[in-house]
Amino acid sequence: MAGRTAGAAGGHRLGREPAVIRVAIVGGGNRGGDAYARLLAQQGAEVTHLVEARAPRLREVAGRHQIPPERQFADWPAFFALGKVADAVVIATPDDQHVAPCLAALALGYDVLLEKPVCLAETELDALLAAEQASAGRVTVCHVLRATPFFRAVADVVASGRLGQLVGIVLTENVASWHYAHSYVRGNWRVSPPAAPFILAKSVHDLDVLRWLAGAAPVRVESQGGLHHFRPESRPPGAAACCLDCSVACPYDARQIYGARPTDAWPVTVLTAGGQSLEDTLRSGPYGECVYLGRNNVADHQAVTVTFGNGVTGQLTASAFTHNNTRTLKLLGSHGELRGQMDRGETEVHDFLSGEVQTRFVETGGNHGGGDAGLVAGWLASLRGETKVPVALAESLDSHRMAFWAERSRLGG
Repeated sequence: MAGRTAGAAGGHRLGREPAVIRVAIVGGGNRGGDAYARLLAQQGAEVTHLVEARAPRLREVAGRHQIPPERQFADWPAFFALGKVADAVVIATPDDQHVAPCLAALALGYDVLLEKPVCLAETELDALLAAEQASAGRVTVCHVLRATPFFRAVADVVASGRLGQLVGIVLTENVASWHYAHSYVRGNWRVSPPAAPFILAKSVHDLDVLRWLAGAAPVRVESQGGLHHFRPESRPPGAAACCLDCSVACPYDARQIYGARPTDAWPVTVLTAGGQSLEDTLRSGPYGECVYLGRNNVADHQAVTVTFGNGVTGQLTASAFTHNNTRTLKLLGSHGELRGQMDRGETEVHDFLSGEVQTRFVETGGNHGGGDAGLVAGWLASLRGETKVPVALAESLDSHRMAFWAERSRLGG
């Protein structure tokens, strides 16, 4: 997709400093309010408007960016009724509330940074594409893994030809047992619908990486998986409904999960947003509940096989049953093999001809291994007219098509 020319608000003018990019945040939760708003401000943009339904959270995030009351909104229709009052918008609302505000933004000509998953129905993908094609604005999906130093290093190896003909990709999304319990048993993504299925909510990033490295669109998807453990029949005898009242030894004890992590970082900040104490949140909300109450329905282990149009096959396993929270992969080529571990930033390339092994380490600091900051930097560069959009929307949506196909396959379709 063609890049945007520099606009009046955000582009370069001869002999002048570039104007500051003005961005509105629609959805002030962890991603919108804590990640993107913070990074945009750090990288020189101005956060000018905020939409957030929860009044305490609205005040908290608006206060960080000195957003006056007249630029704070409880719902997105009220904000878009103003017309185009900023250069771009970030849409980071709940999963089932992405499409409508994105269409409203495009109708006004906004450039959009759209949190994944972009929608919960496959039919909405074409609606988004059509809306973008009719708009002066462009949509960038928040596929942050493409912006990490680690996966950029992997892509560089593929592009160099050192592996020869790429034949297969094996990628594992190690969710970590505590992370799965936080987000997919107790958290916002535990029930689909309204949240996205597990493979779409958690691993659409990984499917996008497969699409990127394979270099072709998907043509076939097969998948197996299900909810294996976090079910009422797995509940230990004597377990209480709330972890604060429980004396049973359990690896998913909320006291253990949150007590072992920094109070000023994710995921603890999710529980204490708005000023509530950790203990009060565990006592009164879902984050202190026993994981075996049966209030979740998304898969906890799933395997996906993708065939791409150029013959490359990709295999993805996403699982709750891992001790670490990272991605590991192998790339299989005619002349070499690459092995990688994301949280260490390590790639290991085996050359079949020479027998040599080359190990490289890259920086892995920051959220998503530096991907959040890299994504925001690339998006801002495109808004300033310095580059094209980071990835064309049509290519980004292939990851979602794979997720929808995988879920249909997993359910027997």
